Amino acid sequence: MKPQQDESYAAIDLGSNSFHMIVANYSDGRLQIIDRIKEMVRLASGLDENNELSEDSIQRALACLQRLGERIKEIPQANIRAVGTNTVRQACNGGYFLSLADSALGHPIEIIAGQEEARLIYQGVAHTTYDEVNKRLVIDIGGGSTELIIGRGFEVFSLGSLYMGCVNMSKRFFDDGKIKTKKINKTTLYVRQELESIEAAYKKTGWDLVLGSSGTITTIRDVVQAQKWCETGITADALSKLIDALVDFGNSNAIELEGLSEHRKPVFASGVAVLAGIFEGLGLDQIGVSDGALREGLLYDLIGRMHNEDIRDKTIMDVSQRYGVDKDQANRVKETAEKLFHQVSVDWALHKKEALKLLQWGALIHEIGLSIAHAQYQQHGSYLITYSDLAGFSRQEQIKLAKLVRSHRRKFPRDEFEAISSQAQQSVIRLSILLRLAAVLHRSRSNNPLPDIRIDVNEDTINLYFPPQWLFGHPLTLADLKTEQNYLQAAGFTLTFQ
Repeated sequence: MKPQQDESYAAIDLGSNSFHMIVANYSDGRLQIIDRIKEMVRLASGLDENNELSEDSIQRALACLQRLGERIKEIPQANIRAVGTNTVRQACNGGYFLSLADSALGHPIEIIAGQEEARLIYQGVAHTTYDEVNKRLVIDIGGGSTELIIGRGFEVFSLGSLYMGCVNMSKRFFDDGKIKTKKINKTTLYVRQELESIEAAYKKTGWDLVLGSSGTITTIRDVVQAQKWCETGITADALSKLIDALVDFGNSNAIELEGLSEHRKPVFASGVAVLAGIFEGLGLDQIGVSDGALREGLLYDLIGRMHNEDIRDKTIMDVSQRYGVDKDQANRVKETAEKLFHQVSVDWALHKKEALKLLQWGALIHEIGLSIAHAQYQQHGSYLITYSDLAGFSRQEQIKLAKLVRSHRRKFPRDEFEAISSQAQQSVIRLSILLRLAAVLHRSRSNNPLPDIRIDVNEDTINLYFPPQWLFGHPLTLADLKTEQNYLQAAGFTLTFQ
């Protein structure tokens, strides 16, 4: 499905420091930004020592989301994507917060992993500052994490997400607001230690030039250029002069520098120290700055999905190949699951595009657990999906996909679906039943085509209709269906076949 001419799209980024929204029109293959909204929420500052968000920080976030929700009311739901990043990932009461946040925004909010955040940041930079020749290192210092990516054009070679951002580093090293050389040095040393895990691999991959993105780095650029310490980007010498100036001010409230807004002052010194640590660790002399970031990456990723250029499709194929899935069997199960889906989608209120996609992906990788062991391979597969970095997928999507794989055979684990939001539980359970039936019908792994099979449903009742005498001519399939009947009955479902 292609986007309509001049149709609006919106991307919302619930960052650890700021919440951003970008609204754009897409027409004739071009994206035109028509609105940008940014609010300093500092969600990360509301995390206590137990990683629990304070009620005050939650209320600040909800008030902001209500305002953003007003702006997107007229935009089709399918054209909106909202994601939460590091702080929402870290918060132990993140589920409670998300339930309130979804309602305040009027749209579901996805949680994305650090690697996915890095991928989307790179896509935002690549689309905004395209360069198909040079291999580029992209650095994005957020409120709760820093992403470092190496790529060329739209191709990514290395993705890294480290738990060091301007807000959490400010809480750790500058909590009293005082800026001292000792504190700067402690912060840069911490950054160097965090970089150790990726430093050697990144240097081995190499890069031709470096670009920074997002608020911390763009603000540093604005300040050093306003002071005429460098003409373009940010140089190591300009960064050193900025650190000296911050130490002279002595306190975050006392900073007076052109290009620095009042609301960024409390986390500016920590952001500068993080960048200084990256300069030291990676041996950088200068970096450029890109206007593209996570929200731009979200927009282009969303439009790609509408154009049937969905990165998630490629991810599923990569997973299938990595774990040596029997593609013939996977495709047999997929095709039968699709046929069953189309017959019940209305009666079971399954959203045509989203639900069918999930079912197709589940069918294509439902046997990945066999790469570990045959016994309980549905559980092995579920584990792999839950804890892998799957490009394009949010955490919620991975959990749904994992439940499809987990429940495609043997005992139906209905209680485990409680890990899925209440709004999505019923549809994922129903998709799981369709995948189970398709897997049962192809248990023989035969290339012989199945007959036309009809299915109708009524809430928790499923009826299958085969051509006359077909089941009696296939006694193993009949026996498998009877076993499946018992599994489903134990889970509260009624399966009949004739």
